[in-house]
Amino acid sequence: LPKKLFKQAAKEAKKARKAKDKLAEKGTPHRRRLFVLDFHGDIRASAVASLREEVSAVLTVAAPGDEVLVRLESPGGMVPSYGLAASQLVRFRNDGIPLTVTVDKMAASGGYMMACVADRIVCAPFAVVGSIGVVAQLPNFNRLLKRHDVDYEMFTAGDFKRTVTVLGENTDAGRQKYQDEIEDIHDLFKTFVKQHRPQVDLERVATGEHWLGTRALELKLVDEIGTSDDFMMAAHDAADLYQVSYEAKKPLLSRLMEQARAVVDGKAVDSPPGPLMRHTD
Repeated sequence: LPKKLFKQAAKEAKKARKAKDKLAEKGTPHRRRLFVLDFHGDIRASAVASLREEVSAVLTVAAPGDEVLVRLESPGGMVPSYGLAASQLVRFRNDGIPLTVTVDKMAASGGYMMACVADRIVCAPFAVVGSIGVVAQLPNFNRLLKRHDVDYEMFTAGDFKRTVTVLGENTDAGRQKYQDEIEDIHDLFKTFVKQHRPQVDLERVATGEHWLGTRALELKLVDEIGTSDDFMMAAHDAADLYQVSYEAKKPLLSRLMEQARAVVDGKAVDSPPGPLMRHTD
């Protein structure tokens, strides 16, 4: 945070700690808080950059009795990226903070890899869930190059430094190795799901298929039917709700350009930097 905002945040945090200590001295119970995080996934799970900051922010202030809700929407994507995103949610489990994931539209493939970490998964009736599988595909232009008398040469050290290529001539051994790697990723995916949701029948659900919410409940891929709105409304009376989001501090030139565009559009700009915890109650 900028120095001025940091001092202000530190002052507010100190004040909050004192108020909490006074309540503890009086024996007043701590009012439960529900921290709400949003994750909208693309193929690269680029939102994980913000997610890791938001998780860290919640872990620094969460107290016993607090909970976390992640509103998750993702069709899946790259394995390392979604593996990292799922690992960020595991941090809540490791810290003993109850975690609920709601799925209003889709949590498939890597999206379900993230969702399965939760203590509870709430899913809308027609949301898409599952797709516990792995897919890889690529074109090969080798015959086209040969037709035009274009040679393609590739030099590697190690038998399987490159298995299949887009431009070179693929071999049966290379294809088999690539298939073995995909199967291994699938096995790791299934093991991860089984670790966090032992109640599911992997032989039935780890086929790469996806299901709508009601069917996913029958298969124990989710725990209950409902929307994120239903969940928050039900929690509202017993807990304070905080929406947590992260925004990186933008360079001065970028901020000035945004303000200039806002003036042209007739809009006001108010984008404070850093981790935000907005009380939505």
